[in-house]
Amino acid sequence: MCGVVGYTGINQAAPWLLDGLQTLEYRGYDSAGIQVVSPSGNLHGVKCAGRVATLRERAASANPVGTCGIGHTRWATHGAPTDRNAHPHLDGTGRIAVVHNGIIENFQELRRELMAAGHTFASDTDTEVIPHLIQEALDGPAKGDLALAVRNAADRLEGSWALGVICADFPGTLVCTRNGSPLVVATTEDGAYAASDVMPLASVTSHVLQLNDYDVATLRADGSIEIRDRNWRPVESPSSFDIDWDASAAKMGGYSDFMAKEIGEQPEAIERLLAGRLGEHGIELDELSLSREELAAIDKIVIIACGTSYHVGLVAKTAIERWAKVPVDVEYASEFNYNEDYLVTDHTMCLVITQSGETADTLSAARRMRGMGCNVFAITNVLGSTAAREADGALYIQAGPEIAVASTKAYTAQMVASYLLALRLALANGKMTLAEVQKHFHEFEQLPDLMREVLSRRWQDKQAAARFRDKTSSLFLGRNVSATTAYEGALKLKEISYLHAEAYPSGEMKHGPISLIESGFPVVAVVPADHVHDKTVSNIQECLARGAVVVAVATDGDEKVAKMCQEVLWIPQCPDQLLVPAISVIHLQMLARYVARDRGYDVDKPRNLAKSVTVE
Repeated sequence: MCGVVGYTGINQAAPWLLDGLQTLEYRGYDSAGIQVVSPSGNLHGVKCAGRVATLRERAASANPVGTCGIGHTRWATHGAPTDRNAHPHLDGTGRIAVVHNGIIENFQELRRELMAAGHTFASDTDTEVIPHLIQEALDGPAKGDLALAVRNAADRLEGSWALGVICADFPGTLVCTRNGSPLVVATTEDGAYAASDVMPLASVTSHVLQLNDYDVATLRADGSIEIRDRNWRPVESPSSFDIDWDASAAKMGGYSDFMAKEIGEQPEAIERLLAGRLGEHGIELDELSLSREELAAIDKIVIIACGTSYHVGLVAKTAIERWAKVPVDVEYASEFNYNEDYLVTDHTMCLVITQSGETADTLSAARRMRGMGCNVFAITNVLGSTAAREADGALYIQAGPEIAVASTKAYTAQMVASYLLALRLALANGKMTLAEVQKHFHEFEQLPDLMREVLSRRWQDKQAAARFRDKTSSLFLGRNVSATTAYEGALKLKEISYLHAEAYPSGEMKHGPISLIESGFPVVAVVPADHVHDKTVSNIQECLARGAVVVAVATDGDEKVAKMCQEVLWIPQCPDQLLVPAISVIHLQMLARYVARDRGYDVDKPRNLAKSVTVE
């Protein structure tokens, strides 16, 4: 939920730290700060509540000079988003600075202990205990070894952390460690770098090293990186990977905001995902390390996800049960973790869906499923993420960097990835023939052009957005798999426009939510040409009879809907009804964006939200 960057080398640290924080701002943007070791051997820092742009202004005035430093952009957990609670945090001597992503669960106990020993604190955060613990270790058991002091301090922490640490007494040295929160490091000709994910590093390198939990990395100005594991043994061959996209992919490229860019990138994302996936024996999923016999034996799938990814899971359930005839449960990770009586069989598969691959609730649930004897397969967008590393196999959706907090292209790419898995299972267990699988895949290949057609109709969403401009609430309806599209559309609208939105299966509307409807109340109805079309039309009529303004998502040529509804967002005919969710949701993404912009909000950085939810 926070972004961490660090650099030591031959260049001035502040410019790259600020650029890195700008790139990571999707991880948190209620406060930010940097700290460098100055040439005079002191720490020089600047921090503030608010966005990185505000930090840049303050840094321009403060002019922090030094070639070794750390930076942080915060999503508040402990303590309000104020200057005093912004990172980096210092020890009592003002010589040690720490940035932290995660939560220290035992910080109150540690804080009381440290205060009893004479330490004083300047913030309300859980993080501030860490530099004080490092200070004690440096003065005691670590005997002047900064890396060992960081390790000793981390041994006393409970919770999750990714730490960047500098000390004025060790100029040119940056120490990093992690547990449960992501952190990667890299070496280049001009020094060594650290960051919460690869996006800031893409501007300086294409190759990064991964830290395992409890690894401690010492980065030096000559670019060298020394990594030790939890037992303090040198890690001779740390895991690594190459960044497979150019740094320019994380820039707006002429768009007014990242959300618009990422909505528009969905056709290309699907094309990348499908490329090379159909072979002579069916769907090629080399990432799925199970034999055909093992796949055929699967008698239950448990999908674990949160938020938007949970909605993907609901669509995946429909596809898997329809095509592979395997029963599927879809569980909110945060709820599943505390369901003590959940039952699995010897042939249950766990499918985790997580855009970032770092979602704390989802990772905890996956580990629990692994402990229950299940094979774990991950669908994720982030190369080298924790979910991918810990799963038995991982399918990367290849959507490219997604900067806007509200997910768009990752949603549709995850959906199509789950379809590929469904077809693979269906062929393995004999519920589909190879010819049937090939037919479905060739229908998938039409999806990018169908998406492009919907994108060309964005004027319809802009026009419909006016219906929401001065409203305080709305209702989204859909039947069957389109109910899931309604859930996702409502989530997008409330995430970025702050307009309350409820979503229900259309048939449930009259069992309570209909009481919301009054004259002018906006209702969004997803009503494609499918086997439940007429039922949804009946629900639309019920809304209209009570004065609702209905915005429908409907299939080209639907005259009945066109005559009834005040606004229609048209989608082209689809060769398969399970492709409809992937194109109809694009209208709802664009609608949410236009409503938010009409209401004057930042669509990329909605309040209180962060892209990567790395705390439970």
